[in-house]
Amino acid sequence: MRFCPKCGSMLLPSGGELKCRRCGHTEKRGRAPFISKEPMQEKEMPVIEGEVRAGLPTTKVRCPECGNNKAYWWLRQLRSADEGEVRFFRCTKCGKTWREYA
Repeated sequence: MRFCPKCGSMLLPSGGELKCRRCGHTEKRGRAPFISKEPMQEKEMPVIEGEVRAGLPTTKVRCPECGNNKAYWWLRQLRSADEGEVRFFRCTKCGKTWREYA
């Protein structure tokens, strides 16, 4: 990433040059590619279902269903990056799953 030497704004690719949107300064484009033309690959998000509990940490929290005081927990980013993660719990006794927003 390059910045304008005149005003400090980010230089953006425009044709074969880099151009500042704010002041119009231009300079030759370097060899490093700015835009990747490779297709993005979708990432799989693991979903914890059924009896898959290997490696999950446990914590002391009360289950709203059966009153048990121990549950597995994990974190997931469900919304945009500027919002907090969501903590999921699954009771070790009855298997009820619930969430807690941070």
